[in-house]
Amino acid sequence: MVKIISDSTCDLSPELLRQHDITLTPLLILSDAEEYRDGVTITPRELFKMVENEHKTCTTAAVNVFDYQEVFEKFSASHDEIVQINISEKFSACNQNARIAAEDFPKVQVADSRNLSAGSGYTVLDAAIMAKQGKTAAEIAAFVEESAPYINCSFVIDRLDYLHRGGRCSGVALISSKILGIKPCIEVCDGAMRVGKKYRGKFAEVLEIYVKDRLSDVDNLDLTRCFITHPACSDEIVEHVRACIKKHADFKEIIATNAGCTVSNHCGPNTLGIIFRQKTVYV
Repeated sequence: MVKIISDSTCDLSPELLRQHDITLTPLLILSDAEEYRDGVTITPRELFKMVENEHKTCTTAAVNVFDYQEVFEKFSASHDEIVQINISEKFSACNQNARIAAEDFPKVQVADSRNLSAGSGYTVLDAAIMAKQGKTAAEIAAFVEESAPYINCSFVIDRLDYLHRGGRCSGVALISSKILGIKPCIEVCDGAMRVGKKYRGKFAEVLEIYVKDRLSDVDNLDLTRCFITHPACSDEIVEHVRACIKKHADFKEIIATNAGCTVSNHCGPNTLGIIFRQKTVYV
């Protein structure tokens, strides 16, 4: 049987990971002289406490070659083949490091999800289902990369200060967002991020409009599943978004997941995205 492994940015819930026997390779969170493993030795809430209460600066680092080699060696002994799925190469060195590590392990196939968070998680879950169906590692890895352009992944950010700390937002944009109440939609397209529509207003009201915008092309939706992914939004916000999704599209399942530390460190607590697949390539 094929073993499915993903780096920790896929943001699938612990329940889904257990149900589908998916193993994670955790990215690193660095703060001062301390090193943490995403989802293992640090949680998003702990990260937010460090940043906001203790005024520490946190950065992220890719899974290194040695860590990939360790996990490949472990599962090569117990599985016929392995597929390692990673965050887009345009965001991180994870995929490059995994390919280097895989050179010593002929059983391992490495796939670039060309996405992040549940955009990657969507294809990781598909890969796990395909593994249960008896597909080969080569077939699964090919599917992951071929299906990447069809994943519609975006999120709305309530506060830009986390992006600013990470160098992904200028000081002018930060000040403008505070004065004008701008909440940008960040889209993932062809493995990279771009700024989409800029919303104004209260977060809950913005999310309602955002969901309507994202699901407007009803005939182009693959209704298999839709993810709601966020770092630390309230249950009320998540259920509000779930209800909005149901108003516009009849997905077979709507799965709420929490973003891990890697995504949280760049986006902040009040960030939420919906992720689904389209029937045509997302551009």
